[in-house]
Amino acid sequence: MPATEGGCMEQTFRHGGDAARVELSEGVVRGFELDGISIFKGIPYGKAKRFHQPEKADPWSGEYDATSYGYVCPLLRVDRPRGELLVPHRMWPMDEDCLNLNIWTPGLDDRKRPVLFWIHGGGYFGGSSIEQVAYDGQAMAKYGDVVVVSVNHRLNVMGYLDVSSFGPEYKNSANAGNADLVLALMWVRDHIEAFGGDPGNVTLFGQSGGGMKITNLLQTPAADGLYHKVLNMSGIFPREVSGDSKGSQRELVLAMMKRLKIRKIRDLETVPYASLAAAYNALSPLAARMGHGIGGTPEKNDWYLGDPMENGFRKETIGIPMIVTSVFAEFSGFMPFDNALRTAPEKEQKEAVEKAIGKENAEKLLPLFQEAYPGRPLADVLTLDYTVRQPLLSYAAERAAQGGKVWTALFNLDQPVDGGKAPWHCADIPYVFHNTHLVPSTQMPGVTEKVEGQIFGALMNFARHGDPNGGDLPRWDPAESTKDNTMVFGKKPEVRDSFDRELLPMARTAVAPYAARLAEGMQIQH
Repeated sequence: MPATEGGCMEQTFRHGGDAARVELSEGVVRGFELDGISIFKGIPYGKAKRFHQPEKADPWSGEYDATSYGYVCPLLRVDRPRGELLVPHRMWPMDEDCLNLNIWTPGLDDRKRPVLFWIHGGGYFGGSSIEQVAYDGQAMAKYGDVVVVSVNHRLNVMGYLDVSSFGPEYKNSANAGNADLVLALMWVRDHIEAFGGDPGNVTLFGQSGGGMKITNLLQTPAADGLYHKVLNMSGIFPREVSGDSKGSQRELVLAMMKRLKIRKIRDLETVPYASLAAAYNALSPLAARMGHGIGGTPEKNDWYLGDPMENGFRKETIGIPMIVTSVFAEFSGFMPFDNALRTAPEKEQKEAVEKAIGKENAEKLLPLFQEAYPGRPLADVLTLDYTVRQPLLSYAAERAAQGGKVWTALFNLDQPVDGGKAPWHCADIPYVFHNTHLVPSTQMPGVTEKVEGQIFGALMNFARHGDPNGGDLPRWDPAESTKDNTMVFGKKPEVRDSFDRELLPMARTAVAPYAARLAEGMQIQH
């Protein structure tokens, strides 16, 4: 990109005329073009009444102005700005009319480029398609010559509260948020060719909650044929963290109706969202203590066939190529950890670990940690992730045993925060999107651009060919039932097998009580 005399980068912008204009069956959409990438924001793909299944969007007359992002789903609680150095955010107006998507494309032509469909993080309760600065799809579209789609859908009580016992029209209310995703994928199937994309080559990719929803979609027959490859980033968790909802939620809903002074379930459809959220927030903890269901995650039924580790992998989707990833510290990267300890003499680090988890545990754990991560400070054992990495390995092994092709990866590149910090949950997202230039805390001369190129290149190879191999990466084979073949992305990428299998369960036992003590000080980001 040429630089101007003042040193700023020149950019080209087009709007109006034939720029970023697409005719759809619903009507004409008008976006804008920036540096050769046509950008469309907030295109409605559907509409939905509260607790009901989504329907296709209504047609419109004239041109639909797709130059502004659409509403995002309302949150149960308003987020407080914090942690922006680690995970820079963009907040946006909230409304239940949130079934919209965004598109970045290098050309409105017949090239049939690979399509990458992004599902945001935030569990099943929060987040949005634009929540993180790094979610922007322009660089991915430009440098990968692909079409990028990101999507908003219903969350929390809008998308994952079971009111099916109140009438057949609410049959799949517990999975309404995932039903929105299926409708969005149908929209992509029907329309993406007009944006230069290939409806026969769609890769789902998502992080954290987005990864959870990808595992759900693999278990959802209605989604079959709408995607062809998947990248699940930090999205495989123990069942106690993200397992399917169980137990009747009727008692909770009745209590909410009583609190809101309404008698009919239909009235719950029109209660102001703020009142509905307040009732849920007040009553769901008590309902959970009483053993009642409180929703918040999908629920197994004849539409969604349940967690594959509990209900079995579907043969219809076992052949979908898959990459599953995690990062070194994940949520522990948000703990109030004394980062200066990492550069202290090794004797001091060992003493600090012994104080945190006990001398006996430290004596067992530290040799395993040093063998698994020979270049890391001893203190890093206290922030090692086991919450995601351990179930990820189990998931990959079981999927491979049933004939699935699944690659595993670990993001192990320290970031230049506080003198050097082990990578936290979300730290890999800028590298995947080719957006490290948007996130200051990634900047390491001679390192960032190289690692970004390797990670981004692997994803582009995967999206095109169903195989991440290529470029200057070492040979990366899919996992087997007894071999994980993990690609470790750091300053020098390497493939390692079974290097942490013995370490992880011991770390969970030894470090979990220490992590729990610090949990109140964690500022988890999504």
